[in-house]
Amino acid sequence: MRSVRAAGFLTAVGVLASACVLATAGNAVAKDPGGSQFDVEGNNDKDGGQTLESRIVFTGATGGNGGAASGGFTPATDWSPPACWYEPKWTPDQFADEFRNRWDIPHASGVGEAYRLSQDHYINGKPYEDFNKKEAGKGLWWDSVRDEERAEAGDPAAFACDTKTFWVENGEPPNVENAVTPEVLAQLAYARIKVPDTAVTLAPATATKVNLPTWAWLDKAKFDEVSVTASLDVGGVHIQATTTAKPISLKLEPGTPDAETYPASGECTINNDGSIGEPYAAGKANQDPPCGIRYLRSSGDGTFELQATVTWEVAWTGSGGTGGDLPDGTFGNAQAVTVQEIQSVNR
Repeated sequence: MRSVRAAGFLTAVGVLASACVLATAGNAVAKDPGGSQFDVEGNNDKDGGQTLESRIVFTGATGGNGGAASGGFTPATDWSPPACWYEPKWTPDQFADEFRNRWDIPHASGVGEAYRLSQDHYINGKPYEDFNKKEAGKGLWWDSVRDEERAEAGDPAAFACDTKTFWVENGEPPNVENAVTPEVLAQLAYARIKVPDTAVTLAPATATKVNLPTWAWLDKAKFDEVSVTASLDVGGVHIQATTTAKPISLKLEPGTPDAETYPASGECTINNDGSIGEPYAAGKANQDPPCGIRYLRSSGDGTFELQATVTWEVAWTGSGGTGGDLPDGTFGNAQAVTVQEIQSVNR
């Protein structure tokens, strides 16, 4: 399962506090002031399994139909799903407890100004009073969460959600970029879709021949549409979105310039019945395949790496009649093809 972590608890004052503690001589130890450490399902691995109300649940093709051989696709454009986002996390009482835990910094000096600013912001009416406890039941405190895999990979986008913890009334959409909406849920679901391994069936199957058209096709039963649903049901927030990917074309790259593709573009489009390409059958030896390759020289003692890439068309639907399109995704892999110098063959 893709790992996600809470990231933004008291971001601005937390960073200041961290800097102050690091600059202080002695043995002062701070409790990770930069992040709340709660993952998207509410499990706090660092602090002994404490559970919060807030969670996003992903269901559907998160493991793919191809088992271990399947994977997530790559957007066909320079767009990418959010690497961090904001979601509801705490009631006023929960946030008060979290606040006190995070500011439990024993024997530390130099953090007084940061602590005072934080108290003013959330307790002393600038702008919130006593963690908004008078508004209990009318809203929740929201905080940021990041995609831990992208954070560990050093993706700057995972650290871009630096808005301080903020209050949101029930039923009011937050005016904060990347705050969870049906569209953001759809984008997060996009990142978790797993599609089948792109291994094409070839005829001839074991080794093809120079100048002999090689037929290529995909298993219709395996390459069907897949979808993932992301839902958030906490407090006054009840939203969901389903992102669906449908295969639309297969791109063949022979692995050598000494080859021709069918069609010439190498792009085999989906048929009316949902299949891509056409299985070879007896009696078609003198026909050109609708999807395939003709190698013009042998692979010698080695093989050519045929790259087969499927393009998936992606759309989403969500709560309140929302929906739309997302960028196409691509997923492919290479398979070894042996080409022999023989001019005739019995299939």
